[in-house]
Amino acid sequence: MAGRRARSGRGWDASPPRAGDATPRPRRGRRAGGDSSDPGDPSTPDVSASSSPASAPGRFGSTRRAGGSAPGDVASAPRDEAEVAREICLRQLAVRPRTRAELATALARRGISEETANQVLDRYDEVGIIDDAAFARAWVNSRHAGRGLARRALANELRQRGVDGDTASEALDELDETTEAETARALVERKLRTARGEPDAVFRRLVGMLARKGYPAGVAIRAVKDAIAAQSAEAAEFAEQIDADALADAEGEIDR
Repeated sequence: MAGRRARSGRGWDASPPRAGDATPRPRRGRRAGGDSSDPGDPSTPDVSASSSPASAPGRFGSTRRAGGSAPGDVASAPRDEAEVAREICLRQLAVRPRTRAELATALARRGISEETANQVLDRYDEVGIIDDAAFARAWVNSRHAGRGLARRALANELRQRGVDGDTASEALDELDETTEAETARALVERKLRTARGEPDAVFRRLVGMLARKGYPAGVAIRAVKDAIAAQSAEAAEFAEQIDADALADAEGEIDR
């Protein structure tokens, strides 16, 4: 285009104006909200006062007043303490069965008064939601079958969960000495399949394993001796040298 100087752009790379050219008028940008009025025109209304935070619409279309509260806000009424206590108990029981003592501890930790806690727990006792005797029986059966725990270890666990001595004894009476000895022998035989080392070291490790599970010294030593003797002729010769009664008496003296 003859006689006309090409312009490379309208921004930072635009050509400088030539002498005699009319001074370009600044372009008016649109204001927020689509308002293209001249901010310097006195006829243009000032909208800054009408957009204050006190009158701005809140979330979900609610208009918040000064002070931050919405017109429809309703203060939640305080909940009944017994209702809160029941919810705490039900959440605890949803995980696993609990003793009365365990639930009482959970309620006290959450700030429930002793009077309310007793009322709720008494009601749960009446309707059978909590039953320490049933809990103790189920605990003994499950932990003996699953972990091979003996009476002494089971009694300690029941005591830690708040089961009283008489209730725990009744549950433990269902685990007789014969069943306990058979479980000890099964545990030893399973461990012997992967045991490595000298017979004397293996013997001590297995007796220690049974002792940690709560088996009396005599039961543990006899179970290990009999299991080792059944392995091989060499192992039987080693087992023959073990005086189970003497060792059991020595272990008993150490325990006392």
